[in-house]
Amino acid sequence: MQRCLTVTVARHSRLLAHRAVSVRQAAAMSSLLISQPKYSWLKELGLSEDNHGVYNGTWGGSGEVVTSYCPANNEPIARVRQATMAEYEETIQKSREAWKVWAEVSRANAPKRGEIVRQIGDALRKKIKVLGSLVSLEMGKIYVEGVGEVQEYVDVCDYAVGLSRMIGGPILPSERPGHALIEQWNPVGLVGIITAFNFPVAVYGWNNAIALICGNVCLWKGAPTTPLTSVAVTKIVAEVLEQNNLPGAICSMTCGGADIGTAMAKDERVDLLSFTGSTHVGKMVAMMVQERFGRQLLELGGNNAIIVFEDADLNLVVPSAVFASVGTAGQRCTTTRRLMLHESVHDTVVERVAKAYKQVRIGDPWDRNTLYGPLHTKQAVEQYLAAIEKAKQQGGTLICGGKVMDRAGNYVEPTIITGLPHDASIVQTETFVPILYVLKFKTEDEAFAWNNEVKQGLSSSIFTKDMGRVFRWLGPKGSDCGIVNVNIPTSGAEIGGAFGGEKHTGGGRESGSDSWKQYMRRSTCTINYSKDLPLAQGIKFE
Repeated sequence: MQRCLTVTVARHSRLLAHRAVSVRQAAAMSSLLISQPKYSWLKELGLSEDNHGVYNGTWGGSGEVVTSYCPANNEPIARVRQATMAEYEETIQKSREAWKVWAEVSRANAPKRGEIVRQIGDALRKKIKVLGSLVSLEMGKIYVEGVGEVQEYVDVCDYAVGLSRMIGGPILPSERPGHALIEQWNPVGLVGIITAFNFPVAVYGWNNAIALICGNVCLWKGAPTTPLTSVAVTKIVAEVLEQNNLPGAICSMTCGGADIGTAMAKDERVDLLSFTGSTHVGKMVAMMVQERFGRQLLELGGNNAIIVFEDADLNLVVPSAVFASVGTAGQRCTTTRRLMLHESVHDTVVERVAKAYKQVRIGDPWDRNTLYGPLHTKQAVEQYLAAIEKAKQQGGTLICGGKVMDRAGNYVEPTIITGLPHDASIVQTETFVPILYVLKFKTEDEAFAWNNEVKQGLSSSIFTKDMGRVFRWLGPKGSDCGIVNVNIPTSGAEIGGAFGGEKHTGGGRESGSDSWKQYMRRSTCTINYSKDLPLAQGIKFE
C-alpha cells in the first residue's frame, strides 16, 4: 500500500512538473505579439505564431527558426522557419520548371502576363492598410510610410500593366535589299531578388512586377530581420497565381541568411541577380556573380547631399532637409546625410533646421501622429553612437540630438553636426542612421566638387533660382549621381523614372523608364526575304 501511495505521489509530482513546463511554454508562446488581441490583425495576412519560410508552389521550411522583433519595443512578433540548402535547391528546380509554363503563357499571349500583374496589384490594394501596418511593426517605419511602401508596389504593378503591351525593339533599316533588321527582346529566365530591411515590400515590387511582365519568374530572399513581411507578401501573390491556375513557383521565396544569398549569387541557374543592400556586401555579391559571367543589378548605398545656394527659397529648403534626413529615421538609401550650405545662409538654415528637428513628433510607428520611429536594430543604435563619437573626435560640433532615448525600443535622437571639413572620414562614410553633417561652402564649383567626391553616387539635390546653375548641375560637370534633383529633397523618387545610382551605388536601374531592359536579353535579327544573298559592307565572296 505504501509503495502504491509512493508511486501515485511520484506520478502526481511528475504530472505537476509537466503541467508547470507546459504553463511556462504557453507563457513563452503568449509573449509573442501575434498572440495578443491588440495584434490579432496580423492573422488577416495569413500569419501565425510559427510560419513557413519557403514557398515554391507549396509552403515549407525545415531550417533555422528565427524570431522577428518589433523595433519599437524589441518584443517578439512571431517566428519563421527558414530554408535549408536542400530546400533552396528544390525551389530553384521548381522555379526553372515554372518558367517553362510562364514563358509559354507570355509567348502565346503577351498581355496575359500584364493581366496577372494587374491582379497582383489589386490584391495588394485590398490588403494595403494591414500590410502597411506589418511593415511599420516589423521594420519600424511610421505607419504612413508603411502604407506608402505597399502603394509603391501597387503603382509599379499599374505601370507594368501598360508596359506589358509596349516593350519591344525597333525595326532598323537594312543596307541590304530584301532584308529586315530587327531587335528581339526575350526574358532572361529566372530573376533572383535579394532585398534589404528598409524597404521590405517596395524593392521586391519594383523587381517583381517588371520581371514578370518581361516573362521571367522570380526567386525572392528578403532581409532576415523582416521575414514576416516576406511571407505575407508572398501569400498575397501566391493566391493570385493559384486563382489563375499558374505554378506558384513563378514567384518563389526562400527566407534565409548569408548562405542562401551566397548560393543565389553563385548559381548559374539564376539568370539575373538583383541585390539591394550595403556597398560592402554588394561588392562581394558582384564579384561572385561576375565570376560566373552572370547578370547583376545592384542598388547599394548613398552618401547623398543637398546643396543650398544663396538665392534658395528657404521655405522649401527647411522642410526638404528635415524630411530627407529624418524620414524613416535616416534609414533610406536616399536619405540626406550631407547638407551643404552657402556661407551667406549657413547660420540661418542651421538654426531653422535645428528648430524643426526639435518639433519632430517621435513615438510608436503605428501611431498615426508619429513622424519619426525607431532604428531597425540594436546594432544600428551602436553604429549611431560610434559615428557621433568619431564626428566629435574629428572636430564636429553637436547642434542637436546625439543621445539614445530613454524608452523601450531602438530610439535615438535625430542629430545635426556642424564644423567638420568636407573630406573628414566620417563625412565620407555612409552611416545608416539619422545623422546630418552640415558643411559650409563658398562657390558653386566647390559645392559641386564636394557632392561628387564621395564614393557613392545615388541621389543629390540643389536649391537655387538660377536657371543657368540648374543646367550646369544637370550637365556633364554637375552631379555624378543617378538621381539629380532641383528644389526637392534627395528622397521620395517616383516610380516612373529609373531608380539607381553610379560608382559604389552599383550602377543598376530599377522601376521605371527603360529599366525593363535589365530583365531581358536582346537579339539583333536579320531576315532575308529575297532570293539573293548580298553581304554587308558590299563585300563580294564569289
